[in-house]
Amino acid sequence: MMANQVVILEAAANDLAQGIDFYETQKAGLGAYFFDSLIADIESLEISAGVHAIRLGLHRMLSRRFPFAIYYNLQNNRAEVVAVLDMRSNPAWTREQLEKRQ
Repeated sequence: MMANQVVILEAAANDLAQGIDFYETQKAGLGAYFFDSLIADIESLEISAGVHAIRLGLHRMLSRRFPFAIYYNLQNNRAEVVAVLDMRSNPAWTREQLEKRQ
């Protein structure tokens, strides 16, 4: 299925900002690379939305280059990115974050 529109919700944008900050402290320029990589993954939802497995009530797409998962809803050919979470986090924390956002 394809998505006519891909929208990044505010909470997911905040997740991206936190990821940028984290990777930028690791090495100068790595935060920008992280952002570019995740945005490319998110933009790919225009072609691949709906094919990803559902986890905790949302579709989950894994990032190609970073240990992050992109959680999204798909309704009426519109993909809404709800969260962009680090897969290395405690699963209970991930579940809590997703429950807050649904």
